[in-house]
Amino acid sequence: MRSGILLGRGLSLLAFLPVASRAPMYARLVWALVQDRRVPARRKALLLGVAGYLVLGRDVIPDSLPIIGGLDDLVVVVLAVELFLDGIPSELLHEKLDELGLDPAAYDRDIAQFRRLMPRPVRRLIHEVPRVIEAAADLASQAGVGPRLRNLIYKEDSLA
Repeated sequence: MRSGILLGRGLSLLAFLPVASRAPMYARLVWALVQDRRVPARRKALLLGVAGYLVLGRDVIPDSLPIIGGLDDLVVVVLAVELFLDGIPSELLHEKLDELGLDPAAYDRDIAQFRRLMPRPVRRLIHEVPRVIEAAADLASQAGVGPRLRNLIYKEDSLA
C-alpha cells in the first residue's frame, strides 16, 4: 500500500518536470509583478521574507546532504511564489501574462498541476500566511513600532 502511494507521488513529480522547465518564464512574470506599483506591498513582503530565509542559510534540511539538501529551499521558494501569484488581482495577472506573451491557459494548467502535487494540509497552512502577516502588521501599527524603530535608527545614525 505504501509503495503504491510513493509510486503515485513519483509519477506526479515526473509530470511536474514540464512545469519546472517553464520556470524562467514564470520568473519574468514574478519580476514584472514585483515592479508593478499595483501589487500589494504585503505580497512583495512575502518574497522578501523568502529571500531572507535563503540568505540566512538556516535550513530545515542541511544543504550538506546531497540532492535533498537544497530541496527545502526549492520548496519554500516555489510555495512563496505560488502564494504571491495567488494574491495578485486576476486582471493584473492576465495583463502581465499578455505583456510577456505567456499563454493564460498554460499558466492555469501549470498552477493546477502544482497544486495537485502539494498535499492539502500544506496548501491550507500556506494560505494562512498572508493573514498572519497582515495581523502582525496591524499589531505593529497599533503598538507604534514603526515610529519607535525609525527614532532608534536615526538616533544611532546621528551618533556615528
